[in-house]
Amino acid sequence: MQAINALQSHDNILVLGAGELGMSVIHALIEAAPKTQQVRVTVMLRSRMARDHEASKKRDLAALEQLGVEILQADIAHDSIEVLAAHFARFDTVIGCVGFVAGAGTQLKLARAALASGVKRYVPWQFGVDYDVIGRGSPQNLFDEQLDVRDLLRAQHATEWIIISTGMFTSFLFEPAFGVIDLAQNTVRALGSWNTQVTVTTPEDIGMLTAQIVFAEPRIANEVVFTAGDTLTYQQLADSIDKQLGRNVSRIEWSVPELKRELAAAPEDQMKKYRAVFAEGKGVAWHKHRTFNAARNISVTTVSDWIDQNGIVDRLRHPPAE
Repeated sequence: MQAINALQSHDNILVLGAGELGMSVIHALIEAAPKTQQVRVTVMLRSRMARDHEASKKRDLAALEQLGVEILQADIAHDSIEVLAAHFARFDTVIGCVGFVAGAGTQLKLARAALASGVKRYVPWQFGVDYDVIGRGSPQNLFDEQLDVRDLLRAQHATEWIIISTGMFTSFLFEPAFGVIDLAQNTVRALGSWNTQVTVTTPEDIGMLTAQIVFAEPRIANEVVFTAGDTLTYQQLADSIDKQLGRNVSRIEWSVPELKRELAAAPEDQMKKYRAVFAEGKGVAWHKHRTFNAARNISVTTVSDWIDQNGIVDRLRHPPAE
């Protein structure tokens, strides 16, 4: 009880990574910090990024400085579990915002470092699908590691944990390489079937909801929390795009057998892995009414909102000159 009371009056938070999600989480933590609680936010970055002269990175670093966020230089990929644990031990809460791009084994390494550090609370990077429902051996083999992380956290009682399941990033639906929404070709493709559902949340909403979950009263601990900006079928997705764009898109169904054949022909293709696992429709969608944001009546961004906010209609009506 003493540890919990101390955490309620002071929370020293470490965010791992300052990419799209990390920056959203950092901004939201600072904005949502309770007035009755002393909150200090630090971000862990590779030393190369801390010195990066790329314009976008310089803007992010300037924004972090303006927010009063401290920078801890470390290398998740190359530092040992012991070195990472020594860093984590300085904090009350560690929030992972480094995803699969960091490579296989990274999520398990970070979880082991968090437990070895004795940190009071750990929020692993699980901002995606319901891995428990999907289970092991899915078309996306990286998902098995997420289950390893869950097993590790559930097997101990010294460190509190929160897993936040958000579904797919909303923007990923519109990623040309993913192939679901191809506005340049006026086409929407259904993964699995037109009745298959998918849950999506924007990174900005994930950041906002993560902060709300971390600071929630009564305290949330040792559970999986679900969010959803939108949950819809591919039929509803195509219909919504038709309505907003004022035109009829071509519709192509990618069946599960078809996508698995494509994956078998290119077993290392990450996009084909994602298509196949989302086409199966298991653990990739949940009703909005069972989410944290619905229970707290928190406004979030739907797919329709995202189209409006990102100027999709205007860009299609007024394409840039060649």
